[in-house]
Amino acid sequence: MQSINSFISKTVPEIDLARKLAMNFSTKDLVEKFQNFVRITPEGPRVLSDQAKLSDKEMIALQLVAQRIASETRPGASPWLSLSNLQERTSLIPKTLSSRLSELSKSGYVTKEVADEKSQFKVSTVGIDWLSGVLGKK
Repeated sequence: MQSINSFISKTVPEIDLARKLAMNFSTKDLVEKFQNFVRITPEGPRVLSDQAKLSDKEMIALQLVAQRIASETRPGASPWLSLSNLQERTSLIPKTLSSRLSELSKSGYVTKEVADEKSQFKVSTVGIDWLSGVLGKK
């Protein structure tokens, strides 16, 4: 396999360039990056980190990462969380939560979808990369 990969990389250098630019996180990558911060419990994904050490934006993004991990490891689970579920899980004041979600969305860290007149949110690939970098410094 290594010989084949080496041959293809030498023959088609664009593939090697594309690999360097591509950003994607497998379930294994997510678990490795966030194993000290989240757990998947029978009640659902939970953030285990000390909330006092995380900013509101970090807490929201981490909760969305936990939900994404749950969606990839549990059949039928969705990567999306409603505003009310996020408020319940983060214990943030609704106005603060909405403001932080707006900031995260403008930065491209969170994706918003409206279904049945209700907003749902999920963490983006760029958001995972950002949060991983931030938490790596803590």
